[in-house]
Amino acid sequence: MNFLHHFGTYVSLLLGIFSKPENWSMYWKENMRQMNSIGIESIPIVAVVALFIGAVTAVQFAYQVQDFAVPMYYIGYIVRDTMIIEMAPTMTCMILAGKVGSNMASELGNMRITEQIDALEIMGVNTPGYLVGTKLTAALFTIPLLIILAALLGILGGLLAVVLSNIMPIGVYERGLHAFFEPFNVRLMMIKGFVFAFILSTVACFHGYNVKGGAIQIGEASTKAVVHSNILILLSDYIIAEVLL
Repeated sequence: MNFLHHFGTYVSLLLGIFSKPENWSMYWKENMRQMNSIGIESIPIVAVVALFIGAVTAVQFAYQVQDFAVPMYYIGYIVRDTMIIEMAPTMTCMILAGKVGSNMASELGNMRITEQIDALEIMGVNTPGYLVGTKLTAALFTIPLLIILAALLGILGGLLAVVLSNIMPIGVYERGLHAFFEPFNVRLMMIKGFVFAFILSTVACFHGYNVKGGAIQIGEASTKAVVHSNILILLSDYIIAEVLL
């Protein structure tokens, strides 16, 4: 029954998003602020993690195949598909669940306990649309772009790793990048990106928007937002793989 109560509250919050904005200018400014917070400010951590994931993937695969008759250009092929299909969308969104999701939950939680949300509602503002809808829109726009960046930087990280380690020449790695390419993998990456962005933003907003109590409860809501988002991201990752692959 507790699960059904929380699920119903979550659905009710989502339904409240879809209403006509009271002031388009106000919503636009908040949406731009969220895009900056979610997208621009997340570029450094996404870039660093993606570079090292690509580099580690390349080095470890080279180590695993060194005693087998596997062409070395397969390293480029493996790094490319690993980053596109799995690492870029999943790892990026799990990192953003910790950075962006916890920030969303704590921001809305603080607004709830200081009665700022109640004040907005008294002024006639649709708070689910203004506070949650703008975050969701910004996440759906910026997070897929961050995933594309992560995939590119992961491939670049693999290239730098194999070249600096003298594992292979650049030309051999590039040959692997062109081998066995399936355009569907890119579409799969983008599907995951939109689904994961929806999950991490709405779950985080749900926990923050419905905080009751004080500062301790805000911290608990932030923790729950990260944990629940990551679990749902991994679950949806499996479901998408089962359905589409």
